[in-house]
Amino acid sequence: MEFVKEFATFLYQNDAIKFGNFKLSSGKDSPYYIDLRIVPSFPHQFRKMIKTLQSSISEKIGFDNFDCIASVPTSGLVIASALAIETVKPLIYIRQKPKDYGTENVIEGKIAEGSRVLLVDDVGTTGLSLLNAIKALKASKMVVTDAFTIINRFEGARELLASENVRLYEITDIIELSSILHKANLLDDEIFERIKKQIGLI
Repeated sequence: MEFVKEFATFLYQNDAIKFGNFKLSSGKDSPYYIDLRIVPSFPHQFRKMIKTLQSSISEKIGFDNFDCIASVPTSGLVIASALAIETVKPLIYIRQKPKDYGTENVIEGKIAEGSRVLLVDDVGTTGLSLLNAIKALKASKMVVTDAFTIINRFEGARELLASENVRLYEITDIIELSSILHKANLLDDEIFERIKKQIGLI
């Protein structure tokens, strides 16, 4: 996909994807780090990303097959908000934990019981934050069958969501991105091999 080639270069040039040695929020070591929070600072690239996400959802899921878009704070919510504006779909978001004041809501926003919800996030890694959101939505009598991320790191998210009968889709993944950068001589052989080893390709 032409967008992905351009996107890979953009991420690299703007330090939204970095290579080296990093500690993830899960505590796991990683040879790379992705930070899509940078993308909205570049409105043309951000819009291209959202329009590509919109096209991918249309093709793989279909906009008639869900009623509402949901996400989890923070960077996934920025993406979901832009997507909701483009598609004129209601938006809700799921807190990691209930507010300890006011309404004590876990789910913010208003949709009817039985609504079909599409979950949107920035990067799929272990899938734990999405799993918590799925459980909260189902507990509120919502229907969740699909989730979409911009980038899949291939570290268990797809399998974890499948345990809740939720399919995970993505625009691109770490292998496609790193392959593009490797071919462009922007990523050396050693890091490329480490990335492939991390997700069990070698």
